[in-house]
Amino acid sequence: MLDSSRPLVPPPDVSAELWRKYVDLRARLATLPRVVVAYSGGVDSAFVLAVAREACGERVRAFTARSPSLMTVELEEAAALARQLGVAHEIVDTAELSRPGYVANGLDRCYHCKSELFDATAVAAERFAGAAVVDGFNADDLHDHRPGHRAAAEHAVLHPLAECGFTKADVRAMSRHLGLPTWRKPQLACLASRVPYGTEVTRERLGRVEAVEVALRQLGFHDVRARLVRDNDDMVRIEVGDAELVRAVSPEVRRRLVEAARAAGFRFVTVDLEGFRSGRMNEGLVSIQRPTRDRP
Repeated sequence: MLDSSRPLVPPPDVSAELWRKYVDLRARLATLPRVVVAYSGGVDSAFVLAVAREACGERVRAFTARSPSLMTVELEEAAALARQLGVAHEIVDTAELSRPGYVANGLDRCYHCKSELFDATAVAAERFAGAAVVDGFNADDLHDHRPGHRAAAEHAVLHPLAECGFTKADVRAMSRHLGLPTWRKPQLACLASRVPYGTEVTRERLGRVEAVEVALRQLGFHDVRARLVRDNDDMVRIEVGDAELVRAVSPEVRRRLVEAARAAGFRFVTVDLEGFRSGRMNEGLVSIQRPTRDRP
């Protein structure tokens, strides 16, 4: 998968434009003396970590924040991939739930979450001889509500994917070429994104959401969300991909979903007929300040 001596010429299955972005990304990362990747194990951060390993060798570390908003299975998969890539991986418990702004779950919740993450990441970077911190923010994220970017800016976090013009589709395509198992991984977000704005984020609510989404995955669903409903902790609203909607309401699957939801403490289970759509909670919100392409 990883080869620091990989010829920098476009292979037949990669467009010249995408290959140029990949070459630029490697070159950008190679300029950094040492790198700490804020690594969740998702599509974007896994790709950044893999390319950083190619470009920087032993000068790269992975850092993952363990909290109630990260699914246990995601943490396990992230750790396994870091081992596969041969990258030193630090996992540190963070305390988002001790931050009133995070618990209150206003429109700036992600700012408080990312502040906790990058506070911890900065400590790890300082231990690694003052390494630069990079994340998986991509060019598509420029067009979404991303309060966490303010926290990244305050901590001087670099966004090499956005700098080099990588969209989510680009990341998936290049990840597939590199042989990364994350190339077709579902779109993920922290579990707090399932809690409606204005409803407090609690460990119990996050745990209930996780239980239902784990059940959905075990039933073979790919794109899933188990969203809470404002002012009704008894109800969960399930989203699955369009192609999976019919299966979700088939008798046996429906029975198992209801059982899983009841076991998680929900009395009512609904399936959203619009299906899964990433970023639904942010629709209609005004985009925040976009990152610049300035480099240190």
